Amino acid sequence: MSQLTLPVELWEGFTPSHVEQSHDALIIQLVPTRRPICPCGLVAQHIHDTNLRTVTDRALFEHAVTLRVPVRRLVCSQCGIRTEHITWLSPFSRLTERLIRLVESLLKVLPVKHVASLVGLHWHTIKTLDKRRLNREVVEPDWSQVRRLVMDEFALFKGHRYATVIADADTHQVLWLAEGRSRAAIRPFFERLGQQWHRIEAVAMDMNTAFDLEVQEHCPNARVIYDLFHVVAKYGREVIDRVRVDCANELRGDKPARRHVKRGRWVLLKNHENMNDRERSYLDELLAANHSLMVVYLLKEELKALWYCRDEESAIKRWQLWWQQVHESGLKPLIQFAQKLKPYLSGITASALYPLHTCRLEGMNNKIKLIKRMAYGYRDTEYFFLKIKAAFPGDLR
Repeated sequence: MSQLTLPVELWEGFTPSHVEQSHDALIIQLVPTRRPICPCGLVAQHIHDTNLRTVTDRALFEHAVTLRVPVRRLVCSQCGIRTEHITWLSPFSRLTERLIRLVESLLKVLPVKHVASLVGLHWHTIKTLDKRRLNREVVEPDWSQVRRLVMDEFALFKGHRYATVIADADTHQVLWLAEGRSRAAIRPFFERLGQQWHRIEAVAMDMNTAFDLEVQEHCPNARVIYDLFHVVAKYGREVIDRVRVDCANELRGDKPARRHVKRGRWVLLKNHENMNDRERSYLDELLAANHSLMVVYLLKEELKALWYCRDEESAIKRWQLWWQQVHESGLKPLIQFAQKLKPYLSGITASALYPLHTCRLEGMNNKIKLIKRMAYGYRDTEYFFLKIKAAFPGDLR
């Protein structure tokens, strides 16, 4: 045990009386240096009793710091018996405000597990502090300014458990998150939107019937726009992959040609402008040798053009031409896909009026996956959703 003298006042209203030191820890006994102040601001005339509270502070060099703080209960002329106000220690807290600020700053860049290891606190303590910070910092959306929405889903846990995310298409602020991808899951969002529903002009989404029906019920004035990315991805799975497999099966007697077709999946799905010279050469050889693959590949490019028409009338005419070419091809997977796509035509041609897409939301989904991976998953869904909202506060209008 030794006396400790510090050149600055680290704990306002208190000073160290002595310190106990071990190889990696300091236990500092504090004593008050001023008359106790009631939370109402009055200086108390009498002390009712004193309790010794053990408090954790920031580490000092390589030493963990534990404080023994005499916390006094006062007799206030206005409030009665109250615990004294300590500027650096919240009521009932076992952590100093200085340590809490350090933890909060670290949590902005590091996972909970790493911060817990750095500061020597339990994982649950760090998580509680972070959740409290997020509840304080996440800004409530200005619902009166929301005009256009994008909706998508992402995997919440393994085992086909999903969550739905809704964002402002203009500011890219995440407005709503909920477990599930059903109508019941997103209905609370529209209930929260309330009378602002008439301001919603357009909603971009994939071809999710549940989303579509809920938007039509709550925002009848809004146009639904089906996202290009999801439609083309579905085309790739249901048409290109099926035709490619059929072509490969027809080439069982020619193993080199069959192998060439089987390995061509990614060049058939990849955007042409993103290919290198080697991939373009591979694609040209593949299409030249397989007529069916050439047809479905070219019609994929024609389908994508629907989203870039200058007006809705042009989009409808382009669709009619595409529909005719599909049936002339005679390819069963292609015809079946077109028939399933036809009921969604209005949401495709509407992209000429509202050029919305969920590509930005797909980028958000990638960041959501990163947030989840950094934390090795989240057991507290509310906490996970707060982390996502904090990561996407929106751009300034």
